[in-house]
Amino acid sequence: MNIQISKDAAAWYKEELGLSNGDYLRFFARYGGCSNVQSGFSLGVSNEEPINLAVKKEAEGIIFYIEEKDEWYFDEHDLVVELPAGSDEPVIEYKKATL
Repeated sequence: MNIQISKDAAAWYKEELGLSNGDYLRFFARYGGCSNVQSGFSLGVSNEEPINLAVKKEAEGIIFYIEEKDEWYFDEHDLVVELPAGSDEPVIEYKKATL
């Protein structure tokens, strides 16, 4: 499992959430909503420091990460976050992880 985040998407989170260089942004499983990987759950984000990192990716000075306790949610998929041209918010995709 990996996190792939575009420069534009990282900059969007940084601006939208008022993050500074060196801050952390956690992606986590939250109850409710829907996703392509887990029925009844959706992806949440929060600005907090990690406890038990499973995977991380630094972009635009921000450390994006997933905790070990949330790995189940991704079901062996990579998290891909992009900000398409003309879009107001990032688009989340889950792509089957390759070895």
